[in-house]
Amino acid sequence: MDAAPLASSHDSVTALGQHGSRSREKLARIPVKIVPLERADVLPKPPWLRARPMMSETVTGMASILREHRLHSVCEEAMCPNIGECFAQRTATFMILGGICTRRCAFCDVAHGRPLPPDDDEPARLADAVAALGLRYVVITSVDRDDLRDGGAAHFSRCVALLRERVPGIRVEVLTPDFRGRIDRALDALSAAWPDVFNHNVETVPSMYRAARAGADYRGSLALLRRVKQANDAIVTKSGLMVGLGESDEALLQTMRDIREHEVDVLTIGQYLAPSKFHMPVTRYVSPEAFAAFRKEGLRMGFREVVAGPLVRSSYHADETLTAAR
Repeated sequence: MDAAPLASSHDSVTALGQHGSRSREKLARIPVKIVPLERADVLPKPPWLRARPMMSETVTGMASILREHRLHSVCEEAMCPNIGECFAQRTATFMILGGICTRRCAFCDVAHGRPLPPDDDEPARLADAVAALGLRYVVITSVDRDDLRDGGAAHFSRCVALLRERVPGIRVEVLTPDFRGRIDRALDALSAAWPDVFNHNVETVPSMYRAARAGADYRGSLALLRRVKQANDAIVTKSGLMVGLGESDEALLQTMRDIREHEVDVLTIGQYLAPSKFHMPVTRYVSPEAFAAFRKEGLRMGFREVVAGPLVRSSYHADETLTAAR
């Protein structure tokens, strides 16, 4: 792998030593500016938002294996609250194509900057790590790679193919970027090794896109999900939403309807948690009872499975979700 560029005073270093910007520096040039809240104005976290402690011998051991194979996990880079639980179960969502994203989404703290070229050895290292860990279900995601002609789709395909070759019988889920402006090329590349589950997160309601997902397109994300299902009906399609960014319940329900109308099978809904005071603030905390109501409505809309809860993320209990959907 090529050497990372020298760090600047605004750099943040990823788990594999790549340099990018986070928090204030990352979000300095987004279209909708964020004014950090005073401490007194920050909503207190309710008692039901309690994740397992992040650090343990198991977490440290899993992180060590990831470093040994020079792999990123989104669990670490996005500071997922479930990292302790998932690592303790020996599961992880692997993040390919580096730890530097080409976009500046205001809800996310994955580092932004100029990424390195794709590492041709990464698919083999991923397959070796999964075999060494004895995993039977793998989730592969990536940063946005708007610098690549296919958005990184061919790299996803190589990872899926090598995983199946190295670990027969493994089930593979991919959580991809939107491939904006590159969908035709991306689908052609993905068709070389389709996953069991294709996941792309819509993330939030359309009215929040300019603030939360600068560079993304709501209708484009929906179109990607439908086109995958049309290309291969055997694939389980999946998407995810966050609550607490400023959306109303009715807007959320309408977004759920839009997603279902685009032939998506599985939906996850979780609570947004601001990574720092420089990110979009949390506007509300949704109760477990309200999440249960969203799940009920989603099942009524025709989703094969809806996983909803305060700490739910798109890859949370992904293997169990696929079993329930099937």
